[in-house]
Amino acid sequence: MATTKKTVTKETTAEVKTAPVKAEEIKAAPAGEEKKAAVKEAAAVKEEKATPKRAAKTKTAAKKPAAKRAAKEEVKVSMNVQFGGKSYTTEDLVKIAKDVWKYDLKQKAMDFKSVELYVKPEDGMAYYVINGKEAGSFYI
Repeated sequence: MATTKKTVTKETTAEVKTAPVKAEEIKAAPAGEEKKAAVKEAAAVKEEKATPKRAAKTKTAAKKPAAKRAAKEEVKVSMNVQFGGKSYTTEDLVKIAKDVWKYDLKQKAMDFKSVELYVKPEDGMAYYVINGKEAGSFYI
């Protein structure tokens, strides 16, 4: 039993250094309550140690939106296809594909969501896939 009391006393002494506890409270408490107080103090120390980890997580969370903003920024691209004395920009080819969608395929302009263009200058053709479904080509 003497060993147990020494251990508890050492733990309490260590806890007194990290958590402010009055010496009179420890001496006045019976042995059962002394163990409960030591457990409560140990829990308080664990919570204090856990707080910096939580702060580190919030710092990381604060950095993520900045990273997402950087990813959302798009690079402005301007491309020209030149062949046989002709020149087409990306916007020109998209406009032609949109006109094909609207007038040749008789679809609504608001249903035009996406287009993939493949230009084959040696044939004078542009191939398209509109909305991932409708495929075709037009002369350029």
